[in-house]
Amino acid sequence: MTKINKPKYLAKVKLLTKEETERLLSRMGGKLDRRLHKDKLSKEEALAIQLELEDEQLQEWRKMMHSLKNKEEAKKEEKAKIAEKAKIAEKAKAPLKAKVAEKAKVGLGK
Repeated sequence: MTKINKPKYLAKVKLLTKEETERLLSRMGGKLDRRLHKDKLSKEEALAIQLELEDEQLQEWRKMMHSLKNKEEAKKEEKAKIAEKAKIAEKAKAPLKAKVAEKAKVGLGK
């Protein structure tokens, strides 16, 4: 974990303001934080690794949200299809009820 796979994160770290750097350091935890304090990593390297980790987590979160949205849309479409089928069935039953009522009236009139 001492080597950074993508040098673009080192470039991003150099562009961070002091406030952004402090926020990024505060979000850092676990092994990365300990390695920084034991001087196994420079501050810039640790920040670059943290940026890379956060980007990976963001991509995973976006994928998950996309799949959840797709599932929700599929459920809505399924409910709409069921409702439409129910309406069609109800419309088909209405004329049958009218015919049955007419036959009953005709049968009573005889």
